[in-house]
Amino acid sequence: MEQRLVILGGGESGVGTAILGKKKGYDVFVSDFGKIKNNYKEVLGLHGIKWEEEKHTEDLILNADLVMKSPGIPDKSPMVKKLLEKGIQVISEIEFAIQYTKALTVGITGSNGKTTTTMLTYHLLKQGGVNVGLAGNIGKSFAWQVADDKHDVYVLELSSFQLDGIIDYKPHIAIITNISPDHLDRYDYDYGKYIAAKFRITENQTEEDFLIYDADDEAIGNWLKMNKTKAQLVPFSMTKTFENGAFATEENINININNEEFVMPQDKLALEGKHNVKNAMAASTVAQLLRIRKSTIRESLSDFQGVEHRLEKVLKIQNVQYVNDSKATNVNAAFYALDSMNTPTVWIVGGVDKGNDYAELMPLVREKVKAIICLGIDNKKIIDAFGDVVDEMIEAQSMTDAVKLAQRMSEKGDTVLLSPACASFDLFESYEDRGRQFKQAVQNL
Repeated sequence: MEQRLVILGGGESGVGTAILGKKKGYDVFVSDFGKIKNNYKEVLGLHGIKWEEEKHTEDLILNADLVMKSPGIPDKSPMVKKLLEKGIQVISEIEFAIQYTKALTVGITGSNGKTTTTMLTYHLLKQGGVNVGLAGNIGKSFAWQVADDKHDVYVLELSSFQLDGIIDYKPHIAIITNISPDHLDRYDYDYGKYIAAKFRITENQTEEDFLIYDADDEAIGNWLKMNKTKAQLVPFSMTKTFENGAFATEENINININNEEFVMPQDKLALEGKHNVKNAMAASTVAQLLRIRKSTIRESLSDFQGVEHRLEKVLKIQNVQYVNDSKATNVNAAFYALDSMNTPTVWIVGGVDKGNDYAELMPLVREKVKAIICLGIDNKKIIDAFGDVVDEMIEAQSMTDAVKLAQRMSEKGDTVLLSPACASFDLFESYEDRGRQFKQAVQNL
C-alpha cells in the first residue's frame, strides 16, 4: 500500500515536495486554500500529481500518512489542528527532503542578514569549486533539487517557520546571524518561543557539527548560557577576539579556525556597513571550515554583488542617491539601513506593522533623517513615534507618490531610502513587488 503524502500549499516548496514524494513512491495530493500559479499546475500535471485550489477537502487530507505544510501556513490553522488531533505527522519541506540526500547542508537562520549571509556563503563555495545548491527561503525548492539529485552541498536559508517543522534534520554547519523580535504574531507574542524556534537549528547537531553565531547578540548569548548544544561553537564578533572564531579589528576581519588564520581588510569587502562585516565573517567561517582557498575567499568577498531589495543602490538623480531596502520588513533591518547612511536621508517607511517598537530607531532618526514619508494604509504608529523628531513628515498611498514626494523633499548630496520596517501586504503583493515598484518609480523621475 502506497503511503499517502498530502501537501498543504502549492507554492515552490509544496510543488518541489510533491515531485520528490512522487519520485519516492508516495501517493501525493496537493491542496492549496488559495490559487495555485499556472506554471505550477502544469508541472503537477506533467508528474501526474492530483491537486485542488481555493479549498481544503477534509476527506482528501485527513487520510494522510504524512503531511508537509508550507512555511506560510500557521500551526494554528484549523486544518493543521485537525491533522495534529488525529496524530498525523506535519513536517516542513526541509525535514521531508533531507532523508533523500547524502549532501552536506549549511543551515542559516536569524531575524536579519540571513539572505545576504546565505547568498554570500553560496557565492564563496561556488567560486571555491564546490558542487553547491542554494535553497530554503530562496531560489528553487530544496526538495525539487534533491529530486533531481544534483549537489554535494546545499546552503539553506531557514526561517523560524521552517525550523518549527523539523524533527531529525540537522545542518552540518549552522549559522544564527542575530535574533530580534519578529513574526511574534506566530509565536503567541512570546519572544522566548521565537528564540527557541531559531535554536531548533542546532538541536540535533552532534560533536562533529558546528554552530556559528553572533557573540555580540544578547538573545543568543542568554540562550547559550541557559541551554546546551553538542555542536562545536564558533563565535563571531565586532568587539571581542577569539582563538577559535571570527572577529573584527579596526582594519581587518580575522578568522581563526583549527589554527588556520585568515585575514582580510574590511575596505576590500564589496558590501558596506557594519552588519555586512558580520555577514562576511559568518560566510567566510563556513568557507574556512569547508577548506576553500584563502585567495578564493578574499576574491569572492570583494566581488560579491549583494542581494536585490537589500540596500540596493538604484540610481543617482541630481546628486541624490536612491536606495532600495524593501527587504527591511522589521525594525532591526531598518536599524541597519539607517546606521549605514552617511548623508542626510529622506526615509520612506511603513506598511503592515508586526507589533513594531520604533524606540530603538530614535537616535538614528534624530541624527540622520531629515524627512519621513509614510507609505502605508495605517501610519498612526510611525507618526506618533517620529512626528516631533523630523522636520517634515508626509503620508503617501502609492509608490509613485512616495518617490515624487521624496524627490521634492531631497537636495544635492541626500539619500532617499526605502526601508519600510514593515511587511508589504497592505499596498503590495510582496516586498519584492514593493522594491520593483520603487525602482520603476525612480527610473520614471
